[in-house]
Amino acid sequence: MRPRPIRILGLDPGLQHTGWGLIEHDGFRLRFVAEGVVSTSAAEDLPDRLLALHRGLAAMIDQHTPDEAAVENTYVARNPDSALKLGQARGVVVLAPALAGLAVAQYGAMEVKRAVVGNGHAAKEQVQAMVKHLLPGVTFKRADAADALAVAICHAHHRHSRQALARGYQPA
Repeated sequence: MRPRPIRILGLDPGLQHTGWGLIEHDGFRLRFVAEGVVSTSAAEDLPDRLLALHRGLAAMIDQHTPDEAAVENTYVARNPDSALKLGQARGVVVLAPALAGLAVAQYGAMEVKRAVVGNGHAAKEQVQAMVKHLLPGVTFKRADAADALAVAICHAHHRHSRQALARGYQPA
């Protein structure tokens, strides 16, 4: 008997475009459910952009009812002001699923690439190709959504290990 599939929400934070991707994982197989992007306008004030980001994510979470979420850590920004804004957006991206009662895992970009492609230094095109291979029939509107699906796949591959460690794994 197969366990009930778990819905995993992957999130790729960004202030202008936050990608999201939803998959189901039954412990053996991955299945694509949905993907998209929550976008904000650079013409708006930062508080309004953060609010729009939160509202968009909250609506998507309400609509698709994921069981768990995974967020990519962000380390790269061109300048300190961009880094600060990205950090604030990332805070909203981590907070939205947490407020919905979801466990939120976090993964570095190299860890995501390693889990999806097998190489932590893989190019974006390699990651996208492997996401398409692992989730047949998937198409993405933006690269941000493809990145989010990669984060969800990474979490699917790592969640059993994380759960065993959290329980204090005892070999049989």
